Amino acid sequence: MSISLIAREIKESATLLINEKAAILRAKGEPLIHLGGGEPKSKAPISAILAANAVINSGEVRYAPADGIPELKQAIIRYTEDFYKIKVAPENVIASSGAKQALMVALMTILNPQDEVIFPAPFWVSYSEMIKMCGAVPVPILPEDGTFYPRIEDIEQFTTSYTKAIIINSPNNPTGAVYSREFIRDVVEFAQKRGIYLIMDDIYHRLVFDGVEWVNVFDYAQELNEHSKIIVINGVSKQYAMTGFRIGWAIASKKLIEVMRILQGHQTSGPSVVMQKAAVGALNGVQSQVEALRVTLQNNRNVMMERLAAFNGVRASKPNGSFYVFVDFSYYEKDSRKLANFLLDKVRVATVPGVDFGLDGYLRLSTCGSIKDITEGIERIKWALDPDSPNELYIGLRKLVRDWL
Repeated sequence: MSISLIAREIKESATLLINEKAAILRAKGEPLIHLGGGEPKSKAPISAILAANAVINSGEVRYAPADGIPELKQAIIRYTEDFYKIKVAPENVIASSGAKQALMVALMTILNPQDEVIFPAPFWVSYSEMIKMCGAVPVPILPEDGTFYPRIEDIEQFTTSYTKAIIINSPNNPTGAVYSREFIRDVVEFAQKRGIYLIMDDIYHRLVFDGVEWVNVFDYAQELNEHSKIIVINGVSKQYAMTGFRIGWAIASKKLIEVMRILQGHQTSGPSVVMQKAAVGALNGVQSQVEALRVTLQNNRNVMMERLAAFNGVRASKPNGSFYVFVDFSYYEKDSRKLANFLLDKVRVATVPGVDFGLDGYLRLSTCGSIKDITEGIERIKWALDPDSPNELYIGLRKLVRDWL
């Protein structure tokens, strides 16, 4: 079989792979704790469900414009004005089959072979693979000071004549880091000075904790005129617990959106009209569910951090947003894939290896689950790595593992 050179270079998504493994184990009746997932456990808003049902019940489920139905575009325009404080036109908006497709089409629109794209590490697992799918070169940058917070000096150091774009994800997946106002200002000014595209992956921007400030790129960027190189990516998946609906969007200059529309038209003909109507329902409906989710996630994060603090040999930086904690387990095992597989096999706890996010020795733990899952999951990990502990829960887990085996 002849496989393309690009396809040979693309790795499977680590997050989707762990979800598949978890689903198989659960289907077999295994007592799995899933700390690797990237989706909230709350239900989608009732306004989204009713809107989708109305379309289905009508029986009129047809093709829609490749860049999104007018109702969804208007909802996104209102959303943009509310959170970004700028007014955009329908020609500045494209709706896609998830924020992932919006980002992929944006990259396909701006990248040529050998172009470089800079992004801070640790990073979302799909950035590097999407860039490679465009024939371009991913350039992850790990801050030299050992933190999860990039500096403008790091960006400047790795910028070359081939640099075409910078991707910023704040709050960050997998670390939960929320980047400072000074950094966002500096990177906007740097990108504009160098004529580089700046892609803001804002999918977690409403899930921020402890009063920490999320910074709007348009506090510093020029508005979306024909010369603008700002691209904002967002969607309903995370904030509305609508991961399976697969609706995201991009905001950019009219010229860029027009090319994205053409490419997307050939890819998928546009996102499902049923799911678009559901997204309209979520965006236009009561917004209290987003705040309830944010509060739940903040509380879950606090519980996980408390449990990890009592765990000898691990280090965890307190996340200020998203729903992940990126934990350093290198004291026990520097090969994060080996460690993740060990925990899944030995105590049936699913995690995601840090190496797929650009930093080995770490595991990404999700706070999306229940307090019970978080508590038991951490205790299982603790027992697996320290089996001689006298803790009664560990003794019970030891018996449970023997029963599995």
